[in-house]
Amino acid sequence: MTGLPRAGQGPVVVVGGGVVGLCTAYYLAEAGLAVEVVERSGLGSGVSRGNAGWVCLSHSTPVPAPGVVRYALRSLGRPDSPLYLRPLPDPAFVRWLWRFWRSSTPAAFRRGYSAIAELNRDTFALFDGLREAGVATTLTRPGMVHAFLSPTEARHHLAIQRQMADDHYPMPDDVTTGTEAHLLDDALSPRVRAAYLVEGEGVVDPEAFARGLGEALAATGVKVHEHAEVMDFRTAGGRVTAVRTTQGEVPCSAVVIAAGMRSPRLLHALGHRLPLQAGKGYSFSVDLDPAPRHTLYFGERRAVASPIGDTTRIGGTMELSGNNNRLDWRRIVAVALASRHYLGRWFDDPDDLVSLIRDPWVGGRPFLPDGLPVIDRLPGHDNAFTATGHGMLGVTLGPATGHRLAEYVITGRRPDVLAPFRFDRLRH
Repeated sequence: MTGLPRAGQGPVVVVGGGVVGLCTAYYLAEAGLAVEVVERSGLGSGVSRGNAGWVCLSHSTPVPAPGVVRYALRSLGRPDSPLYLRPLPDPAFVRWLWRFWRSSTPAAFRRGYSAIAELNRDTFALFDGLREAGVATTLTRPGMVHAFLSPTEARHHLAIQRQMADDHYPMPDDVTTGTEAHLLDDALSPRVRAAYLVEGEGVVDPEAFARGLGEALAATGVKVHEHAEVMDFRTAGGRVTAVRTTQGEVPCSAVVIAAGMRSPRLLHALGHRLPLQAGKGYSFSVDLDPAPRHTLYFGERRAVASPIGDTTRIGGTMELSGNNNRLDWRRIVAVALASRHYLGRWFDDPDDLVSLIRDPWVGGRPFLPDGLPVIDRLPGHDNAFTATGHGMLGVTLGPATGHRLAEYVITGRRPDVLAPFRFDRLRH
């Protein structure tokens, strides 16, 4: 058995035009393989479009963590909570929550964090390689300011981050407190009483990055099928031989499913179940004066702000309310109100937000119950692979995932760094 695509049987077809799928297609094409991409809508139009654009090491952790379930239960009936859980009468959702709870032990969190950190080891080097090859990554590395209203909370957060960093990336020795804290970034309000800077953390314009990858793929002859939905697959002898789309059938030598929240339906067509749930996140853009120079993390409220282009993108929340993309305006208001503690009174009344903000967005970030992505060959299929479940880390982990998965597709041998992201772990 080998994942090596066979000559004369068509291209490797990557299903999904988000950052993860496009990075995978890029590295496959760079290795000289014929590649085609199939995307239901436009490139970068899904979760890649509206996220905060962070490329960071200090926040690359699994969401299931000690205490997170207790925090989620306190959010019941509180749609303004940073983590909002709305129970559904759905057995699959209940099973997912049960497995999520089982994955939130200290030992499971440490294992998951270590796995992500190892995959993340070459992230900035890979971004540098993309830029040097002419890809418009839009990456800048202004660093991330962590802002808090309480010095006690700031020191607690810093202590945890320093322990997790384990010298893999630079962390400050202490917290800046008092009147000097808000001076770490001009956009911060005097209400910020403690802050610290993690140097070197990055940010991209995620939609522009996806566009840049698409342009690089087109320049190397990769055919991109936009507005083409995958309906089914043709298989023979344990191999996928063609991808059936609304625009016709695409013969293939191998297939990679990197379709975010659409992945479970596609994997089901190949006989596999994937327990994926949408962790809905919200964002919007606003013009601030002064605008932040760094990416910002608002500690107590778990909201964020990013300088993207000539605007500021403010985002936050994790909403577990089923696999849908319904925009709840109360959540937009909650994020805006949370940001006002740290950015000052940039609006007076929630009714003002309709005229002040642009591009209100909601996206279903794909989460598996243990908080780790699955990056693997599908059991029982010689030439079918998947990369999904990256949650909030799709932009950060996109190049690393694509690079390592391309290696797996080409050689047929799983790189050791992908062992924690095996498909069969989800059966337990």
